[in-house]
Amino acid sequence: MQIRDLPYSDPGDPDVRSGPRFLLWLGRNQLAGQLTSLSWGLLHQLGIAGLPLAVGLAVQAVVDRSGGRLALVGALIVALGVVIAVGDTMLHRAAVTNWITAAARVQQLLARRTAELGAALTRRVAAGEVVAVSTGDVEKIGWFVEALSRFVAAAAALVIVCVGLVLYLPSLGVLVALAVPVLALAVLPLLPPATRRADEQRDKAGKATELASDTVAGLRVLRGIGGESLFLGRYRRASQEVRRAAVRSARMWALISAVQVLLPGILLISLVWYGATLARDGRVDVGQLVTVYSAATLMLFPLRHFEEIAMAYSFSRPSAQRAVRVLSLRRAAREATVEGVAPSGDLYDPATGLMAPAGRFTAVVCGDPDEAGRLAERLGGHAQTEDTRTGPAQTGNERAGQARNGQAQNGDAEPETPAAPSVLLGGVALDELPLDAARTAVLVQDKDPVLLSGTLGELLDVPSSGLVTAAAALEAAQCEDVLTALAQASPDDDGDPARTRITERGRSLSGGQRQRLALARSLVTDPPVLVLDEPTSAVDSHTEARVAAGIARLRRGRTTVAFASSPLLLDAADRVVLVHDGGVVAVGNHRDLLRAEPRYRAVVTRETDEEAAAANGLGGVPAMKNAQEVTVQEVEERA
Repeated sequence: MQIRDLPYSDPGDPDVRSGPRFLLWLGRNQLAGQLTSLSWGLLHQLGIAGLPLAVGLAVQAVVDRSGGRLALVGALIVALGVVIAVGDTMLHRAAVTNWITAAARVQQLLARRTAELGAALTRRVAAGEVVAVSTGDVEKIGWFVEALSRFVAAAAALVIVCVGLVLYLPSLGVLVALAVPVLALAVLPLLPPATRRADEQRDKAGKATELASDTVAGLRVLRGIGGESLFLGRYRRASQEVRRAAVRSARMWALISAVQVLLPGILLISLVWYGATLARDGRVDVGQLVTVYSAATLMLFPLRHFEEIAMAYSFSRPSAQRAVRVLSLRRAAREATVEGVAPSGDLYDPATGLMAPAGRFTAVVCGDPDEAGRLAERLGGHAQTEDTRTGPAQTGNERAGQARNGQAQNGDAEPETPAAPSVLLGGVALDELPLDAARTAVLVQDKDPVLLSGTLGELLDVPSSGLVTAAAALEAAQCEDVLTALAQASPDDDGDPARTRITERGRSLSGGQRQRLALARSLVTDPPVLVLDEPTSAVDSHTEARVAAGIARLRRGRTTVAFASSPLLLDAADRVVLVHDGGVVAVGNHRDLLRAEPRYRAVVTRETDEEAAAANGLGGVPAMKNAQEVTVQEVEERA
C-alpha cells in the first residue's frame, strides 16, 4: 500500500479483543510494507556493520605499507557509503509509508465506527476520548508500526555482527557477543515504571482534553453566566497536572537513556583495555583491534532501536487500548437478513407501542426530554443497549471513566444486550437491514444538530431524493433572515449566499439560525421517514408557527415524526402521541388531547402541580375546558 493509494477501499475488520492484538492485526495487514522496510533496514544496518572491517583492513594496510590493498579498501569504503546512503533513504521512505498508512487505516476505522453509531456514540464513549484517539493516539499507534520493522532489522544486524566477530577474532568477539544481550535487556526492569508514568500522563492529558472540549462547546453559555474564569482555572489546574506527570515520565525515560549510554561506555572501555593488552602481547594485530573496536562502537546505533521500540510500545499500547474501546462498540443489530433495499410503510416501535403511520405527520410528546432523545435514536435504528454490568442509565462519560480506572483494561468489548426489540418499518426490523439501507430509510435530526464548516451550498449538497430543492427547504425552514445575513457577507459582488462560508458548528450564527439551517438540510434530503427532535426549540413563536406549517406542507405524503411540546407544532401535526413512563398512553389530535388527557395538558401547557390539583378540585372537565380555551386562543394568537 502506497500513500498515493489512500484511502483504503476497505480498512478491514480489526481485532478488538485487546490493544496488543489490535497492534498485531495492524502489523499483519501491512506485511508487505513491513518486509520492504525490513529489507532496506537490513541493507542499511549491514552497510554500517561492514565499515569496521573496512577500517581495520585500511589500518592494517597502512601498517604493512601496502598501497594496493589500501586502494582496494578505499573503494570498498566508497561502495559501503553508497549502500548506507541508499539503504537509509529507502528505509526512511518505507518506514514513513508504514506510519502514514497505519494511521490512515486506524482513522478510517474510527470514522466508519463513528458513522455507524451516529449520535449514540457520545452516549457510550466520552467525546474527549474519541478526540484523543483520532488525534494523538493514532500517531502513537503509527509510530509503533513504523518502528517495528526497523527494530527487527537492527536486531538481525546485531546477531550477524556478533557471529561475525566471534568467527573473525574469538578472543575479543566472545566478549562483545556476551555483552550485547546484557546491553539490550538492561532497560527491561525500568520499562514497567516508565510505562505506568506514561499511562498516568496520558490519562491526565485525556481528562484535560475532555475538559477543554466541553468548555469550548459550552463557551457561549459560560459567558452568559460569567463562568469563563471558573473553567479556565479548572483547565489550568488540569494542564499543570499533565505537566507534572510529563516531567515524571520524562525523568524515567531519561534514566533509561542514561543506562543505554553508560553500559555501552563500560563495554568500550573494557574492550579497549583488554584489546590493548592482547595487542601488546602480539596476540592480535592492530587492524584486528581497530575492527573489533569500530564494530562495537557502531553497534551502539542498532542498540538504540531497542530503546525506541520499548518507548513506542509503551506509548502505543494504551493508545491501542483506547482505540479498541471505541472500535469494539457495535451497532446493536443482528446480522443483516434483509436485502439492502429501504422498506416502506408504518414506523412502529414495539418497546413503547409508538406507531407513525406512513405518509402522515406524527408529533410525539414526552414529559422527559432525555426519554424523547433516546426514543428518537431508536426510531433511527440506533437501538439502545444495556451493559450487563453497568446498567442502561449509565452515561458514556461514566463508562469511559470506569475504563480509565481499570474496569476495561484488557480492551475487550463490553458485554451488551439489546434493551428492547428493534423498531419496525413496514414490518421489517431496522437492525436487520444493512446500515446503508437503514440510514436511507430513516433520517434522525437530533436536538443539537452540527453544522460543519463550509459554504451554504456545500451544507445543502447532501445525498437526497432530488424532489426537494434547496430553495424550497430553506423557505419551509424560514431561513430568509439567514440568507440575508449570508448575502451581506458573500465574497461575490452579486451577494450570492450559497458561496458564503459558514464557520465550524455555525458559531457565527445564532442558535435559532443554526437550528433552521439544519432543518433545511434535513428537508433537502427528503428521506422516506424523517424524525425531528425539538426542531423549533430555539426560535420565537411567530417563526415557529411558520416553520411548523412549512414542515407539514413540504413533507405532505411523507412519514414525519416530530418530538415536541410546543402547541404550535403539535397543532400542525396530523396526529399526536403521548409517551409516558416508557409507553404510549394516549393518541389523538392536539385539541382533543388537551381536553381529555391531564398528563398531556400538564406537559404542553407547563401546568404546575398546584394548578393540576386546583383543576381536579373544580371538577376536572370545566377546568380542562378553560385550559383548552386559553391554549387554543394562545395558539391562534401565536399563529
